[in-house]
Amino acid sequence: MTYYAGLDVSLKEVSICVIDDDGEVVAQGTAPADPEGVAGWFKNRSLAPKRIVHESGQLSIWLQRGMIQLGLPAICIDASKAHKSLSARLNKSDKADAEGLAQLARMNWFTPVHIRSEESDRLRALVGGRERMIRLRKDLEGHIRGVLKAFGIRMTGVGQAQQRQGFRDQLAAAGETDPVLRTIADGFIAAHTTLCKATADFDRALKAKSKSNPITRRLMTIPGVGPIVSLSFVALVDDPDRFSKTSDVGAFLGLTPRRHQSGEMDWSGRVSKCGDPTMRGLLFEAGSCVIRQVKRFSTLKSWAVRLAGRRGFRKAAVATARKIAVLMLTLWKSETDYRWTQEATA
Repeated sequence: MTYYAGLDVSLKEVSICVIDDDGEVVAQGTAPADPEGVAGWFKNRSLAPKRIVHESGQLSIWLQRGMIQLGLPAICIDASKAHKSLSARLNKSDKADAEGLAQLARMNWFTPVHIRSEESDRLRALVGGRERMIRLRKDLEGHIRGVLKAFGIRMTGVGQAQQRQGFRDQLAAAGETDPVLRTIADGFIAAHTTLCKATADFDRALKAKSKSNPITRRLMTIPGVGPIVSLSFVALVDDPDRFSKTSDVGAFLGLTPRRHQSGEMDWSGRVSKCGDPTMRGLLFEAGSCVIRQVKRFSTLKSWAVRLAGRRGFRKAAVATARKIAVLMLTLWKSETDYRWTQEATA
């Protein structure tokens, strides 16, 4: 008899359902939300399912790695697509969802998701930490500007020099006008200094990582690609062999247009914006940099500038972002550097 299992994972426990070839429930229950707890649940019942599926979520990556190490045939599936099937069921509960997932496992009707390596997750955490620090700093600066405007104090724009010391100098000067503002300024200056220092620490760590990684060093030979873009791309893709064609990475990142075809109607719309929005934003910045900032000639820049002249800057930047993504995957797979006089072909 062949068995199939579905796991509905929450923070504290996992609801488990096992069914047979005919879709009949064989066993149901709960286990601790950790790989050992799930493995022990199956072992205590002498059950060895052919497939064990669970949805992508907060604990799914850690749980998947652990179950694979313990020899369980676990598969992490796309939660958004699984939800469409599960929402058709009459009742909504952890127990019902586990049974629904088991049925999907039996019918082989699911889309597996790629589980990144631990090293890739470390890189993503590092890049994400830097992004969060920058957001916190910008939010704090915006809040400070709003508070001071109520007192008729307008802060001028400041640059990046000395970790935005000019911004803090203006805030300190505003504090000299009023005792209450002095207290506010002292607290905000301390917080702003800490955030700027933390961001600088992240920048140093990321630059060191990009220099020590042979893949990111190769990707940074492409115009517009720096440490943040290269590390983010490597962390997100994780395994270049996931893509049979290098051009597929454009669709993976949501940089290809949507298509609608029905009968005699066939048109393409705006980019799909599927995939990781942060990586898409970084690639857009890289494409913009190639068009407007990179001075050195390359076939990539020549192509991007000509396209901007025909289609406008924004569309050209999106197309250049897609081209950069394809180039990065191409160089990664071929283990070659970018040649400024001859562009690698996808």
